[in-house]
Amino acid sequence: MKSVTSAHPQDAQIRALYASFLDGWNRRSGAAVAAGFADDGDIIGFDGTHHRGRLSIAADLRQIFGSHQTPAYVAVVRSVRPVAQGVAVLLAHAGMIPAGANDLDPDLHTVHTMVAVDEGGGRWRISLFQSTPAAFHGFPEEREALTEELRGLLTPQ
Repeated sequence: MKSVTSAHPQDAQIRALYASFLDGWNRRSGAAVAAGFADDGDIIGFDGTHHRGRLSIAADLRQIFGSHQTPAYVAVVRSVRPVAQGVAVLLAHAGMIPAGANDLDPDLHTVHTMVAVDEGGGRWRISLFQSTPAAFHGFPEEREALTEELRGLLTPQ
């Protein structure tokens, strides 16, 4: 799978916003994940669960992290593109490493869609973050290619 060349002038800030989301998730910190969201931001999880608003996202994720051994993300950004003035969309493929494991579970591959908004002065926040299962039904070679690409990002334990 080939990366799409990004064309967004604030590409670095938007990628950093996504990286900070992943870092907060991997540290299992609801507050850190929510920090990147706009006040009225939305997150739609892998299972379709919808959390609305930064404060609610922080509280809900704190509860999830406290009661579940959530897998860690490994991801590759595919594109960052402007959709309107002060609005950009980031697309990424991500895999997850289950707690206690040291390899990806291909059943947990996902497509991340992140809509970012500039709240002024180059301060980008997540308006919408959606995680869609990347099952690649009927295309096992694409799923395997993604698995191998993401494995290449793993640091040896």
